[in-house]
Amino acid sequence: MSVQTRYEEAKAMYAKIGVDTDAVLGQLKNIPISMHCWQGDDVRGFDNPGDLTGGIQTTGNYPGRARTPEELMADMDKVFSMVPGKHKINLHASYAIFEEGEAVDRDKLEPKHFAKWVEYAKARGLGIDFNPTCFSHPLSADATLSSENEEIRQFWIRHCQACIRISEYFATELGIPCVMNIWVPDGYKDIPADRMAPRARLKDSLDQIIGIDYDKSKVYIAVESKVFGIGFESYTVGSHEFYMNYAARNGLLCLLDNGHYHPTEVVSDKISSMLCFYDKLALHVTRGVRWDSDHVVRYDDETREIAKEIVVNGADRVFIALDFFDASINRIAAWVLGMRNMQKALLSALLVPNEKLAQLQQERRLTEVFALQEEYKLYPVGDVWNYFCEQNGVPVQEEWIDEMLKYESEVLSKRV
Repeated sequence: MSVQTRYEEAKAMYAKIGVDTDAVLGQLKNIPISMHCWQGDDVRGFDNPGDLTGGIQTTGNYPGRARTPEELMADMDKVFSMVPGKHKINLHASYAIFEEGEAVDRDKLEPKHFAKWVEYAKARGLGIDFNPTCFSHPLSADATLSSENEEIRQFWIRHCQACIRISEYFATELGIPCVMNIWVPDGYKDIPADRMAPRARLKDSLDQIIGIDYDKSKVYIAVESKVFGIGFESYTVGSHEFYMNYAARNGLLCLLDNGHYHPTEVVSDKISSMLCFYDKLALHVTRGVRWDSDHVVRYDDETREIAKEIVVNGADRVFIALDFFDASINRIAAWVLGMRNMQKALLSALLVPNEKLAQLQQERRLTEVFALQEEYKLYPVGDVWNYFCEQNGVPVQEEWIDEMLKYESEVLSKRV
């Protein structure tokens, strides 16, 4: 039976519960996901050949890591050829591309150092999101924006200010707003004597960063919390409470990474609470296994719940980005799996008659809510997904695996 035939049958089935699958696919196509560049090269970037620091670790040594901007861009092209829809790319400042013989430190970065990324994105109709890189640098050994060393703190303030100007450049050139997310690994391994002073310094640093003039319609600054990190197990300066309040007071985005909380907390339950008080919200979707281990996103319960909350509360209010890095498997496969699984989760949420379920809840018909939620799980979402892929000219079902393996054989295996 053809993909088209199976889709028509699924379409009729969904129509009986009040869901227009054609309209749903139109919605899904217009929900961009920001794909993180650092999956392709294990977060190494191009400006510092040293080891990763700041509690960031990539495990595995699968062959084929991108080593140059050209290789990374080629790998990203391959991913986008297997992922339906139009999306964004997410860059760290450490992915600046310098001319031969040129090198500047991170506080001196300029838009010109990202001109090739703009060329890449413009040619493909992609937007760009951005992140200051406040780790893996000689001046990030102890602390960055909360550093007690004023010279170090000012270096990182200048870096983040430079990143705002670069973000504005992206948005101006591409005509798509740029989300610029600030995350710092600052903290202590053991219980600190003074929790307040580092946070006061972080607050002052952020005040100086956002105090520069920039176009707020083009650049959405976000702040990202973390409950702990390797080497910072007892205290992180940028806690959720700190950033949630700072973002609210200063009109910034509060970014929730679903790997950055206690394992018993779920971000899916936080989204509606945040959107009661914020116009927009930013997400990093990942998969923590017992801790913030940044595993590849699966089509699992929490990813589907996050997608449901995005859909029912307004996808136009949530900036979706992925954040994981796995070097134990083919990096192209990791990207494709994460992107497609996030889209599948969004599709599954769009294919549910959410207004009907909300009305049943309003009427306290909770037995029916429970029963219908379970029954809808086995509706033919896969047939709708396959049709979406076919209509967008990307591989259907597991066909992408053959494409990935061919690319590995012809391209990745030769990177030695």
